[in-house]
Amino acid sequence: MTDAEQITFPRQHARTQRFTLGAPRAFTPAPDGSRIALLRTKTGADSATCLWTADPGTGALTLIADPVELLSGGGAEQLTEAEQARRERSRQGAAGIVDYSADAAVTVAVFALSGRLFAADLAKGGVRELPAQGPVVDPRIDPDGRAVAYLSGGSLRVIGADGTGDRALAEPDGPEPENVAYGAADFIGAEEFHRFRGHWWAPDGGSLLVARVDESPVPVQYISDPANPTRPPRAVRYPAAGVANAIVDLYLIGLGGERRKVEWDREGFEYVAAVSWNEHGPALVAVLNRDQRTGLVLAVGADGSTSVAAEEHDPVWVEFFPGAPVWAPPSGPEGAARLVRIAPRGESHRLLLDEQAVTPEGVQVRSLLSAGPEYGFVTASMDDPTRVHVLRVAWADGAMKRLNGFSGVSSAAIGGSLAVITTATLEEPHGRSAVADVSGEQPQKLAVIESVAERPVLTARPIELVLGERELRGALLFPASHKPGSKLPVLLDPYGGPGAQRVLGAQNVYLTSQWLADQGFAVLVVDGRGTPGRGPAWERSIRDDFAGATLDDQIDALHAAAARYPDLDLDRVAIRGWSYGGYLAALAVLKRPDVFHAAVVGAPVTDWRLYDTAYTELYLGHPDEQPEVYRANSLFPEAGEGAWQWAEPHRPMLLIHGLADDNVVMAHTLRLSSALLAAGRAHQVLPLSGVTHMTPQEVVAENLLKLQMQFLQDALGR
Repeated sequence: MTDAEQITFPRQHARTQRFTLGAPRAFTPAPDGSRIALLRTKTGADSATCLWTADPGTGALTLIADPVELLSGGGAEQLTEAEQARRERSRQGAAGIVDYSADAAVTVAVFALSGRLFAADLAKGGVRELPAQGPVVDPRIDPDGRAVAYLSGGSLRVIGADGTGDRALAEPDGPEPENVAYGAADFIGAEEFHRFRGHWWAPDGGSLLVARVDESPVPVQYISDPANPTRPPRAVRYPAAGVANAIVDLYLIGLGGERRKVEWDREGFEYVAAVSWNEHGPALVAVLNRDQRTGLVLAVGADGSTSVAAEEHDPVWVEFFPGAPVWAPPSGPEGAARLVRIAPRGESHRLLLDEQAVTPEGVQVRSLLSAGPEYGFVTASMDDPTRVHVLRVAWADGAMKRLNGFSGVSSAAIGGSLAVITTATLEEPHGRSAVADVSGEQPQKLAVIESVAERPVLTARPIELVLGERELRGALLFPASHKPGSKLPVLLDPYGGPGAQRVLGAQNVYLTSQWLADQGFAVLVVDGRGTPGRGPAWERSIRDDFAGATLDDQIDALHAAAARYPDLDLDRVAIRGWSYGGYLAALAVLKRPDVFHAAVVGAPVTDWRLYDTAYTELYLGHPDEQPEVYRANSLFPEAGEGAWQWAEPHRPMLLIHGLADDNVVMAHTLRLSSALLAAGRAHQVLPLSGVTHMTPQEVVAENLLKLQMQFLQDALGR
């Protein structure tokens, strides 16, 4: 019997970190087409991520930096609290070299490893350690490759790429310097706007745009470790709905330490959502007001003054999309740089060039990958939200060319004439990363960059569905041994909330659902209102109404699927979910026990007043202004307008939560458990010691899946 036949899916799923280990990622093509930098582990079960280069013509890899070798004399990798927080915000569970920064020519890359700073020669090979003041976090090399900016202990420091001249450019200051940090992203910036950086080099390498984050206005929460009672609780500044956010200011700082504060109406626009700075124009800063219904794109002058490059208003909300806004180069030698961004126009999210829509109605642009003189490159969905394509869009006439050769879920990294296009499909368990020359009328495939991710021991067989009047996208999975005509208990397996999809044209997203199905369930995965890919109106339809719209969509989809597939036993229906999915699972059995008979509730938000400002207020408004909306969407029985009461009969619930979770804190589950106990409703609570919102620990991830299945089988009858 082979190793693949002996290993169980839960074990394999855990040790491969959901089959992400061994898959190449973080591609940076050199503009001259000479090489591609990337990250990848050596095998599909090795968590130590290495830095490599690939030959664009053949795909052959050259190992540049191996973290195991670099730390061979220093023991195991050590992560500071700041680095752990940065990885948690970016959902990065691997080890080793998890991020790097390359110069504009992609000849030198820098990275942090165990709090130390390293520089790698991408052209000739070789790695050297730079004598930086550790612990080092988030190093960034300047575009010319002459200097490296990095974070250490709340300070922004810079060191020459040759290892000389290490110095602090900005250090914690003010009346409470322990709450001030330079150069890092604030919690909301990273968690909700996916802005994981807080410092940006000028294109000429002569200065930096630097965030100064002051957390002193944010209330303190304490995260304890009950499994180790001698350790003091960890104090965390957490901006819950309705409270003050961190103060985020920006400064232009020269290499000599001179600084100019970037001036804008910070009181009116407190969120710094996105920043970009390229050689085609001044730095661009995208800011939002507190209710996120007005957004500005600001161009930053050399003296710190700002001018409005674009303004967006929306009665529901304004959002900025990945990769934008940015300057595109002029179309000719005498032209000016052009502003590129993504915004809703009509029924679609569209690509804008100097405020004119370039993509047509019906194409839902999701992200900007690159903006060149002739073309923009984007990811987008068209008639099917479960498929994501890489499109090349001509600025001149809006002509579109799809670059991914498969129908699935694609993304790309663009550099010069090269694109590395990664596509996942329903037919293959692994994404395929292909190198192409995209400079001509027809893209020319050059090579494939090998993935060494493990092949799953099972194959997902989702039946793609369009369900109900709202044409909800869903996937139904039966056991591999299922014989039509035999009734099966049903398990709904959604995320179900805004901003994320579970129903996609990719094999790997259904692997866990297939394993659950193979244990004797019909598993239904559904994306309801609020999920991406179907346009602004669809996404905004959940405003103020989590507890109504997202739950109704799951129920409607369940009944529509059962009408089409009579083997679904509606007398035995369970639901499981994590984060928003955990909230939805608890909501389902508390509000509609006539439909749902058991729930696995993972890391749920139970009272939205406890969750963070930017996310919660975007969808539910400010709690002081709309208390009835918060009552209507809470899991707790309350009095007053909008409130609802738990229904009968009570259904079995398994509540799971990581004690170290600093995103959805453990208080959510503990308060729900206390309320259930006070009401005399039996339930189970599974606390996970030392586990955050990600659950990356191998043994925890493996056994967690098994325990959920055991609970579901017991609750619904084996």
